[in-house]
Amino acid sequence: MIKRIKMRTLLIGGCITLFFLVLVTRIFFIQVVNGGVWQERAAGLVEREQTIKAARGTITDRNGNILATDAPAYTVSVNPLLINELGIQDVVTKKLSALLGKNESEMRALVTAKKENGDFFQQREVRSEGYKISPELAEKVNELREELQEEYKARNAIVMAQESKRFYPEETLASHLLGYMSRDGKAVNGLEVSYDEALTGTDGYLNYQKDAKGIKLPDSQDNYLPPQNGKNLTLTIDDTIQFYIEDAMKEAVAKYNPLSMTVIAADPNTMEILGMANWPTFNPNTYGSTPDQKNFINHATQSIYEPGSTFKIVTLAGAVEEKLFDPNASFESKRMYIGGFPISDNGHSYGWISYLEGVKRSSNIAFVNLGYNMLGGERLRHYIDEFGFGKKTGIDLPSEAASPIKPLVYKSEIATAAYGHGLVQVTPIQQVAAISAIANGGKLLEPHLVKEIKNPNDGSTEVIKPKVVRQVISKESSKLVSGYLEQVVADQTIGTGRNAYIEGYRVAGKTGTARKVVNGAYSKSKDVVSFIGFAPVNNPKIAILVVIDQPDGTNIGGGTAAAPVFKKIVSQTLQYMGIPKDTAKTPDKKSKEVSVVQAKAPDLSGKTAKQARSQLLSAGIAYVTLGQGDNVIRQYPVAGASMNPGQRIYLLTEESSKMKIPDLTGESLRDALEVLSLMRVGVTVKGEGYVVKQTEQVAGEQRTVQLNLQTAKAAVTGIADEAPISSDPSSEAEVKEQEASGGEGKTEGTDETDNNKAPANESESSDNPATNGASLP
Repeated sequence: MIKRIKMRTLLIGGCITLFFLVLVTRIFFIQVVNGGVWQERAAGLVEREQTIKAARGTITDRNGNILATDAPAYTVSVNPLLINELGIQDVVTKKLSALLGKNESEMRALVTAKKENGDFFQQREVRSEGYKISPELAEKVNELREELQEEYKARNAIVMAQESKRFYPEETLASHLLGYMSRDGKAVNGLEVSYDEALTGTDGYLNYQKDAKGIKLPDSQDNYLPPQNGKNLTLTIDDTIQFYIEDAMKEAVAKYNPLSMTVIAADPNTMEILGMANWPTFNPNTYGSTPDQKNFINHATQSIYEPGSTFKIVTLAGAVEEKLFDPNASFESKRMYIGGFPISDNGHSYGWISYLEGVKRSSNIAFVNLGYNMLGGERLRHYIDEFGFGKKTGIDLPSEAASPIKPLVYKSEIATAAYGHGLVQVTPIQQVAAISAIANGGKLLEPHLVKEIKNPNDGSTEVIKPKVVRQVISKESSKLVSGYLEQVVADQTIGTGRNAYIEGYRVAGKTGTARKVVNGAYSKSKDVVSFIGFAPVNNPKIAILVVIDQPDGTNIGGGTAAAPVFKKIVSQTLQYMGIPKDTAKTPDKKSKEVSVVQAKAPDLSGKTAKQARSQLLSAGIAYVTLGQGDNVIRQYPVAGASMNPGQRIYLLTEESSKMKIPDLTGESLRDALEVLSLMRVGVTVKGEGYVVKQTEQVAGEQRTVQLNLQTAKAAVTGIADEAPISSDPSSEAEVKEQEASGGEGKTEGTDETDNNKAPANESESSDNPATNGASLP
């Protein structure tokens, strides 16, 4: 009996010992051998990592107006399990389809969606109509959710997740420049692509410990990495000038119904693009509904065409630089033969005329003499290359095109290149860079659209400076060429660019009309018409190219269709820039001086800043917004006051001592004092006339601005007055105190139009087997 008890005890003890050995071994394997694996699994159950999304950088115009930004968006999903449990499939399908604009059969498929095992899904996203919808539409979906809650206790039959999407508040404005973001977050076209790396931030994260219900533990050991938001871009474009461009284009499109149209505006001294637009266009917010892929083409940088007579600026510049151009020398305007084929001024014979008259009339014979006979093929090609044709300009936009220009071998190739046909193939942006070189003293500059790149994470700013490619012609030659091109516009009798004339400003320009190649031959009815120019001639502030592809009508040349568009844009822009005119009076038919009609300042008080901006833009009145408020508090000039040519309206939107002081360059002393009085800023003044420089000084809470003035003559011509007047601060303070109290139609004729069409048809010679792959007729 005792022996049996001992055996049982020994057996039980052995089992217990074996159990503990197995347990210890298991624990050893769990904690030591596989400790890392189990620790990771435990961490996965206890720890949670939350991604903190980085914001994509904002894009603004040069004045800080937002053109592209991240905005709240909502993605709609349905709960098939709950919907089918409650039997509300029909209600949800019909009403949600109507709200989102989705096909009912597709919506029903989502509402009744099942897994492979036959169970209903608990969540299905409504793609693509319910993906990242606007807050306005999301509010309507919320109303439907509340309706479902009230009737069926089924609010969560429809759920919404808040996200963000790219938003373009100005809609179609500058859409080809900006590009857009696709719904899946991919950059498409424009600056969104060019600067995608800079605009895209780096997501951060938050690591913390949670309990079984997902609630953060009180003693959680957090691990936090803040997101690095994308960099912000300040563009060179001005959304007001962009508006002027697109508004003028709408009128031309309505009148001429072209296939496409392009306008580029640049500061010729820096090649900062002030505005760039194409038609047809698209809305980047609703890019998916754009009917034709052609709407997305940025013709300004991607389309290649024969420029016609606007290219004559290169031939003229080369002849002037080589001292071959004598404006008073004469030639005979009559049909001539190059390589056995005729070239003429469209059959006209103007007889013996000066070369300056030939420039005004856009005579092909004049430019063949200059380019073919005087410069010759080698030197002509040299200037074509020097002005940047045949190569990309380097503008900071994706997919820039450039057509390499083949060697000018045959006589006909040299002759036709001299007036912009044949082997000469250009892009609009190349043309703008070339005319800017003539305007700015002979420097070819690289065009660019981004002015500053700001890093919101550390406050640093990268400033994009103008880049000089090379000196193409001398400063002296550029002044001479500018003067000759001014005659093209100023001569109201024979100048082909006379429809671009702007009273009070000196304008230089050149028209162009080029026949299009259709099925390998030049068409007799399809043209590309254009106008290129800059103003004011003696102090260039803006250079513009207008290109209209295939306008409807007969005898529609660059002077008829494109020059008036140029005139409208430049007139509004120079006023907006505050560039004073040479005179405030204009002669009538009897040569008597009559006062220019003065506009009255509209009443904008109490309106929102957006409403005021829209009204002023529509009226063509320049404005500056003071402050960051939403509504207009006060304005200057006051409502009903007479406004001088070029005068701006200043809109005060908040009462703050920290408001940024606006650029008052070009303003009169009275206007500058009134504006600074609105802002409660002290003033000291030197000189008289118009503001040319301002310097801000801060002493404690008081800000003071010193204004340097010049007379109107000095401001316009750039020539200093012989006896500049300066006044001491004390006397000017008294001044401050005192002041504070208080032709469409067809006028071009056939000269320019015909001179740019027919010679292309007549000038191809038998010694040239092919031109750019398309034979000339």
